[in-house]
Amino acid sequence: MATMHAGSLPLEQKRGLRIDWLLIAATLIMLVIGLMSLYSEGDTRDHGAVFKKQIVFTFIGIVPFGIFATVPPKFWQRISWWLYGVNVLALLAVRFVGSEKKGAERWIEFGPMQFQPSEMAKLLTIITLSAFFAYRQDAIRSFSTFALSLLHISIPLGLILMQPHLGAALVILVSWFAISLVAGVPIKFLGGTVAAFACFIGLMVAVPSLPGLVLQPYQLDRLYGMIQQDDTGKSWQTDRAQIAFANGSVMGTGYLNGTQKAGHFIPEQNNDFIFTVVGEEGGLIGCTLVLLAFGFFFFRVWLVMFLASELYYRMLAAGVFAALFFHMFVNIGMVLKVLPVVGLWLPFLSSGGTALWLCLACVGLLLSIRRREAPVLFS
Repeated sequence: MATMHAGSLPLEQKRGLRIDWLLIAATLIMLVIGLMSLYSEGDTRDHGAVFKKQIVFTFIGIVPFGIFATVPPKFWQRISWWLYGVNVLALLAVRFVGSEKKGAERWIEFGPMQFQPSEMAKLLTIITLSAFFAYRQDAIRSFSTFALSLLHISIPLGLILMQPHLGAALVILVSWFAISLVAGVPIKFLGGTVAAFACFIGLMVAVPSLPGLVLQPYQLDRLYGMIQQDDTGKSWQTDRAQIAFANGSVMGTGYLNGTQKAGHFIPEQNNDFIFTVVGEEGGLIGCTLVLLAFGFFFFRVWLVMFLASELYYRMLAAGVFAALFFHMFVNIGMVLKVLPVVGLWLPFLSSGGTALWLCLACVGLLLSIRRREAPVLFS
């Protein structure tokens, strides 16, 4: 018998006491892999300064993890419009008090620390959009609900694109699609939106003058650097990443023995290009093991969505799955030069406090959902 009858269980066993230890284990595995990669990356560069900061960020991350793991998800639903307001205000604050870094204005400084509201916006949008659909369950298949869901994300999306942060905007769009799909929005509405978006992308490629109206010059350089031979050095990062993977071959050069990181050839290697450390020092075998670890983690996330008994819970889990999986897929794809560089970090591995706190908050939310589900055998 695959499932245990929920009605025969005591209430305290059905609700509030279930802990997904395997999801916690998967998260710890990813954290360890990330810290090991960052320690190796900084071994010959900054005497482990980034690694030490990431250790501090990890301990600070216990706070958002604990908050989302203990607070019932229905509480976030009840205050969803307040969260929406906080989301918009935080993104607006970047326009007035944000600090500029490398041509983008995305950060708010608090003394020695920086906070990136566009990262928080990913989770807040998942929560508020899921609450929006939950309150309109009887009208989910109507076009008005579909149109209002697009309007719901358009304000944070527009503010994020103004920073500019194309990667974060794409994450929110992907999360919107996943949540809408799970909510039961008609496929014809979603398919039409995807087709319109694909036509828009095709138009940007076909008409050289159009992309400049939407994308920044450096974003265009990244796109063209992927699809054509570059002799100007604009695809330096991805070219050096290819060398790192070639050096790693099958067995890898060995932990702490990567030549590309030792020569500081890959800019921002501790951030968007951290997977090159795995590729060079671990080789094909190391990359496969890390991908298996990601697979285990995302299987546990998918299981939360699959076992959720309420639509609101399923939408939350679907949004988290889509956001983090899209991060992983695009990051590894751009490092392997099969996708353009769009500035998306690798979950749990890339350096950065706000990114790590987002990941831990997402895991906490998933654990909170699982605690409120009836136990299922073999889950």
